[in-house]
Amino acid sequence: MELLGQNEVDHHQRKVAIISQDSFYKILTPEQKAKALRGQYNFDHPEAFDTELMHQTLKDIVEGRVVEVPTYDFVTHSRLPESITFYPADVVLFEGILVFYPLKVREMFHMKLFVDTDSDVRLSRRVLRDVNRGRDLDQILTQYTTFVKPAFEEFCLPTKKYADVIIPRGVDNMVAINLIVQHIQDILNGDICKWQRTSIGGRGFKRGVSEQGNLQNGTAPGKRILLEPSSRPH
Repeated sequence: MELLGQNEVDHHQRKVAIISQDSFYKILTPEQKAKALRGQYNFDHPEAFDTELMHQTLKDIVEGRVVEVPTYDFVTHSRLPESITFYPADVVLFEGILVFYPLKVREMFHMKLFVDTDSDVRLSRRVLRDVNRGRDLDQILTQYTTFVKPAFEEFCLPTKKYADVIIPRGVDNMVAINLIVQHIQDILNGDICKWQRTSIGGRGFKRGVSEQGNLQNGTAPGKRILLEPSSRPH
């Protein structure tokens, strides 16, 4: 977003929008919230996400509608009353650890990127992040070994096979990031025509763009039809 010059652009005028899967965590019951506060709730499981809301929101975005995306408070483990308004954009980046897991979400992406980062780096980043959120170190490490690492191996890592591009070293890989930026810039400049896959549910459906880890954009299997450039997002 920074390299594309979009991070400082007003939301109404942005050509590139970024949305996080983390915004779609389910509303917890009192019992689940109590577990979460003790570090005993698995936020890395596919069932932790509101997949239906996530899918519907992406559908609305693809169809050029203004959408309201939930805001999640990671300190209190609550969905806040306030939402964030997203306006139509030419390119939509959707990032998260399990964005490739639900089939109906995965099929929406024009291009899928998997950011492959060393496990030690992932752990150190998580510790620093959760300490800043006021959590106890022992709780952070217990949660990592009990939920985070097993969930990564069971649910996240297997989705790597769906990626069109695998980016090693994450944000340190400036060669890969610059290639992605150039690809998006080509889309914005109209140098790349938009694609539409065969219809879902009897109607044509434009696919968006996604990121897994920190970046992902994707091409699902199946017949594609080359279209003239349109106002719907990649």
